[in-house]
Amino acid sequence: MSIPKPLVQLNQLFILVTVLLGLLVSSYILILPLTIGIITLVTKSNPVILIGKRFLNKPGKDYPQEDKAQQLFNQWIATICIGLAILFFSIGINWAAYLFGSMVIAASGLALAGYCIGCTIRYRYIMWKHKVRQ
Repeated sequence: MSIPKPLVQLNQLFILVTVLLGLLVSSYILILPLTIGIITLVTKSNPVILIGKRFLNKPGKDYPQEDKAQQLFNQWIATICIGLAILFFSIGINWAAYLFGSMVIAASGLALAGYCIGCTIRYRYIMWKHKVRQ
């Protein structure tokens, strides 16, 4: 299963913008990407991507494709980090909240620029599992 790359980029941009606003304007904004992330992980369907599909000029299969399993892995990482940022804001450890939020911003920014940190982490994990089995 795959997802058209423009829709993956839309989701990355959504995460980048909402987390940036959450760190700079109000931490309550972080509830939005956290909620979208949880919905995505539970249903395996991303609301941002579903909305974005309506605006594609061509059929989805006509765009470069991204692996859905990899995108779900990346969503896990982002959702956990956003959740930790919210937790740390709520208990007054703001430096840790900014750290986890900044990690999400950096990862989504790099992904938009063409480098996927989550892909590297997942690849190394798969290779480690393979090595342990042998």
